Amino acid sequence: MIIYYIAKYAFHFVNLLKEIMNMTNNKYVLSWIEEMAAITKPDKIVWIDGSEEQAEALRAEACSTGELQKLNEEILPNCYLHRTAVNDVARVEGRTFICTPTKEEAGNINNWMDPAEMYEKLYKLYTGAMQGRTMYVIPYSMGVVGSDFAKYGIELTDSIYVVLNMLIMTRVGTNVLEALGDSPDYIKGLHAKADIDEENRYIVHFPQDNTIMSVNSGYGGNVLLGKKCFALRIASYLGRKEGWMAEHMLILGLENPEGEIKYISAAFPSACGKTNLAMLIPPEIFKKQGYKVWCVGDDIAWLRVGKDGRLWAVNPENGFFGVAPGTNDKSNPNALATTMRDTIFTNVVHDLDNNTVWWEGLNDNPPANAIDWRGNPWDISKYDKANKAATAGAHPNSRFTALAKNCPCISSEFDSLTGVPISAIVFGGRRAKTAPLVYQSFNWQHGAFVGSIMASETTAAAAGAVGVVRRDPMAMRPFVGYNMGDYWKHWLDMGKVIPNAPKIFHVNWFRTDADGHFIWPGFGDNMRVLNWIIDRCEDKVDAVETAIGYVPKAEDINIEGLDISLDTIRELLTVDVESWKEDVQNIKEFYALVGDHVPAEMYEELAALEARLG
Repeated sequence: MIIYYIAKYAFHFVNLLKEIMNMTNNKYVLSWIEEMAAITKPDKIVWIDGSEEQAEALRAEACSTGELQKLNEEILPNCYLHRTAVNDVARVEGRTFICTPTKEEAGNINNWMDPAEMYEKLYKLYTGAMQGRTMYVIPYSMGVVGSDFAKYGIELTDSIYVVLNMLIMTRVGTNVLEALGDSPDYIKGLHAKADIDEENRYIVHFPQDNTIMSVNSGYGGNVLLGKKCFALRIASYLGRKEGWMAEHMLILGLENPEGEIKYISAAFPSACGKTNLAMLIPPEIFKKQGYKVWCVGDDIAWLRVGKDGRLWAVNPENGFFGVAPGTNDKSNPNALATTMRDTIFTNVVHDLDNNTVWWEGLNDNPPANAIDWRGNPWDISKYDKANKAATAGAHPNSRFTALAKNCPCISSEFDSLTGVPISAIVFGGRRAKTAPLVYQSFNWQHGAFVGSIMASETTAAAAGAVGVVRRDPMAMRPFVGYNMGDYWKHWLDMGKVIPNAPKIFHVNWFRTDADGHFIWPGFGDNMRVLNWIIDRCEDKVDAVETAIGYVPKAEDINIEGLDISLDTIRELLTVDVESWKEDVQNIKEFYALVGDHVPAEMYEELAALEARLG
């Protein structure tokens, strides 16, 4: 089939190929671009070299066509506004596939289709999809170019928006091609906007082929192929094969008054404060003592065993793709400050009077003269919090794409070739009663079990019945590139090859009282819990053994400056045995869903938990 496309398109393509042969002699890269161009039939092919001159020319072109709108240069320098199609505003798990030779390899959690069948379907959708358009060739690196962690990719796209976002989110440039050399070891990514047809929208991964294909979408989460597609789905598959880990985790450095920095990686499902924790600002009482928090990454961690036997981590990304609504100078001032320059805002409100942006939760001063995320005039008086989807000025999933280097608390180790050593791995969820504020696993195997049963409860009727438990193991349910049971086995196997493994913890900032109010203040005060975690890693404090793990002694959680009593801390640390007994039944159901590949060790841990609960 490919040969047919090339032959039919050959004459036009000879001229296009000349444009890219100057950039690389890698025959694997050139032949793949040739094949994809023969199918998609672009009018032009443009190589993205990573230069600011080329990027500025692309921004100007996008503004001339209306794809981008330049914002107030004095208030938001080098910032732009973009709107997606109204049917294309979020990741689409139902249209996301893992295509392995057998369904068993993909597992029961992932959508699966036979690779040959999927390729045939996609090639039909890609045929002529770039006619009248330009194909942009983006060589990019996940991780610092040349480091042991780095993995290289090439994304082909017909979207300037994608190019400009990839320039922020990844490391793009000719040095990627130099590092790749003549090797075939790169991830192929093809994206075409096509008709933005949601009925024919596909985000597809072929792990054995190192290939990602996305069609009929223009939304970042579906088309920035270096992000979840490469850095998690494909990378998790590669990590298992090569003996490392790709995880949906933030990385932060906690600096004490003596200047020592300890690093934590942490996984949370959505709506659990992941980005806020990654950019945490210590409470005033801790700041005065000299405590600081440094952000290495807010979303993804790649972890390898170092020469010293510890687990070392890097953030493979170069920027933040953050949710805008709710971000403000109280909830996350560091994130807000990061967006103040060199940022692309997607699906937020356009303040026409100031040529700036606004979103729900930014402040209490919504613009009077504004355009909403759909491109229509917007009136704040018609906003109904109970019906955000229809009345919000900014889409609830509106985004900012911002350079990590612009974050006030970015770590000096952000561009480290070796990464940072991880002292603790933290899992979290949103549980009203079941999980205490914090507990530590008994060992690595038990910690992997704790990660496998991670869960959150629905909080609004719009998302279904309130309080329904959704299992999201290691916060990787939508992002594992192969069978979930095999992914858990990889976790267990990694524990056997890390001589000085991090300790594993679980936190829950969302425990509620009898009236449904949160007991723990959260936000910056979460540092008090992180300090206890580091103290445990350094054997500085004791703990109480319970049925679920080691729980702090109440007096070891520093509550100085908080309007909370020691009795309240004791309540937050209580293990609700009856809730856990109910949870065990839910875990059994989830394990049954994952299927036959659940490791025996996980069932051993589940049985041991049940026995300890009595």
